[in-house]
Amino acid sequence: MKHITKHAEPDFFTKWKHNDKMCQRGRPNWNRLKSEDKKKLRKTLLEEQGAICCYCGMTITIDNSHVEHFRPKSKNKYPQLQLEYDNLLCSCQLQLEKTEPRHCGNAKGSWFDEDMTVSPLNADCESRFDFLENGSIQSSDKNDEASKETVTHLALDIGKLRELRRAAIVSVLSSLLSENIIED
Repeated sequence: MKHITKHAEPDFFTKWKHNDKMCQRGRPNWNRLKSEDKKKLRKTLLEEQGAICCYCGMTITIDNSHVEHFRPKSKNKYPQLQLEYDNLLCSCQLQLEKTEPRHCGNAKGSWFDEDMTVSPLNADCESRFDFLENGSIQSSDKNDEASKETVTHLALDIGKLRELRRAAIVSVLSSLLSENIIED
C-alpha cells in the first residue's frame, strides 16, 4: 500500500460542485458528474499518486484505472462523501478481463470498516505490511487485525499480485547482484 498525500481539490471540480444544484442542496451525487469530468478527475488523482494504485502499488494509467471512493458512496454507507476530494483515490482494474481475479478497489467493493481498514491516506500505512521474497504480503504485526482484514478484503495476497511482486523483487535483486559483480 502506498501512502497518498492529498493535494488541494482541483478548481474545475470545486466549481462543478458549486454549480451543481444537488450539491447546493446538500445531496451530492457522483452520477451527475459527466464522464469527461470524471476522466479529468482521474488524471488529477493519477498525478497525485505518481501513477500507481493506492492499494497494490502497480503502475496504472488513465486507461486501466478507476476513481475509488475510499469510504463507499453507497446509500447506506457514506453517500455524503461521494464528491469529497479527500475520499477519492485512484485504483487499478478499470475493466476486468474475463478470467482476471478482482483485487484492490474492485475486490473491496462497498466493504469498509472504520476500525479494520488500513487507509492509504494514513502516513503509517506502508509500515503496516511486510513483503516476503515469494511476493506475499502480510501484516508486519501479528496483532494488527486491521492490516490482516485489509489484505483479505482487498485480495492483496492473490496469486496474480504475489507473482508480480515476486518478479519485481527478483528483477531488483538481479540488478543489484550484477552491479556488485561488475564492481568486483
